[in-house]
Amino acid sequence: MQSARTAPLGASDSVAVNTPYVLGISFIAALGGYLFGFDFAVISGALPFLRSEFALTAWWEGFLTGSLALGCMVGCLGAGRLADAYGRRPGLLLAAGIFALSSLGMAGAAGLVSFVLMRFAAGIGVGMASMLSPMYIAEISPANVRGRNVAINQLTIVLGILVTNLINYALSNNGPNAWRWMLGLGAVPASLFLLGVLWLPESPRWLATHGQLARAEAVLHKLGNVALVRATLADMAATLDGPVRQSYRQVLARSVRPAVVVGVTLAVFQQLCGINVVFNYTSTIFAAAGADLNQQLLETVGIGLVNLLFTLVAMVLVDRIGRRPLLLFGSLGLAVLYVVLALLLQQHAAPGLVSVAVLAAIGTYGLSLAPVTWIVISEIFPNHIRGVATSVATVALWGSYFVLVFTFPVLAEALGSYGPFYLYAGICMLGFFFIRSKVKETKGQTLEQVERTFAGH
Repeated sequence: MQSARTAPLGASDSVAVNTPYVLGISFIAALGGYLFGFDFAVISGALPFLRSEFALTAWWEGFLTGSLALGCMVGCLGAGRLADAYGRRPGLLLAAGIFALSSLGMAGAAGLVSFVLMRFAAGIGVGMASMLSPMYIAEISPANVRGRNVAINQLTIVLGILVTNLINYALSNNGPNAWRWMLGLGAVPASLFLLGVLWLPESPRWLATHGQLARAEAVLHKLGNVALVRATLADMAATLDGPVRQSYRQVLARSVRPAVVVGVTLAVFQQLCGINVVFNYTSTIFAAAGADLNQQLLETVGIGLVNLLFTLVAMVLVDRIGRRPLLLFGSLGLAVLYVVLALLLQQHAAPGLVSVAVLAAIGTYGLSLAPVTWIVISEIFPNHIRGVATSVATVALWGSYFVLVFTFPVLAEALGSYGPFYLYAGICMLGFFFIRSKVKETKGQTLEQVERTFAGH
């Protein structure tokens, strides 16, 4: 395969991709997902220590866990405008810097209030990265591999979860201050991400929307051959029919509304489907099943391994069978598995049986809702407002995450550890019917073709 630099003009009409380069920059951008996975998982290992350190009530446990999401919402709102006005790279750089500093701040927190403030700050960095990383990857990826490439971001999320769980397990016997090491180590991947972003090119679609066509073309020549450059420039030109708009009001425009409804609803559903209580409250769930602390932390490692395995399967399938079939499978499968899990917890089943149900739910989620939601959100919005529209959907996602993790300890205290899972099963059924009626297939389409599909053209 010829690289874009060596393909002569008119040599071939078939599109060829500079695969090593595209994969390389996708993996670097996806390190933002690793930060997401780290902060997502580290709290599960730290909570048993934090409960003792700060004498947490159920209310404070939920708020401490969910404070990350509140910061994520702030980060998403700022990142959308920043990304559309100044480019994708500056936002990624800022996200990495904020995350590195807040990780050290959490590790050194002297009290509950300072810890929550630092976790809120970490959320700002995570929120920015969670929005910008998949969006950037979508914008630099050719249509036929875009799903797989954006799923790399989900792969780094689950790697972050797995590695963090392994570190948590290794540090768990290091005394009451083990949580400080767990949290402080987040500065390491954040620093690597910061260095990597310095090497990334700016998104060619952002450059084109800001009139920098020569720079956009130069970046495209790095991504593929002349046929790919010409096809992408032609597609972009067809959708750039007016001035660049960077207003949240434009998200309400009639032509954009169908995509916004799908993006926001999928984002909310991905969280309220309930799976993230398993990630964040593993110790609570397995303590209810009779597992000791060592087994609770070991279960988080098993969860991470299963999540990684099924994410790899999703990367293979998402561009072959499509987004919609995977979303339908995930929503229906989780509804059934939650009922099974609730019954097992209600009947005080052995921890081994509970573990099987939990791992089956994690695998189903890792194959479907986890990666595919981010893929769809990254590709359905128009080029000229992709930043602000993506930020709206991602804010909705993190707001729903806060509601989920804040309410679980309170619901579990009132209804028993099994009670909330009946509720999550009902939400999954509602999600199944929404996906079946509203979500359109996007596999194999360029971002501009997807834009026309959701605009009804």
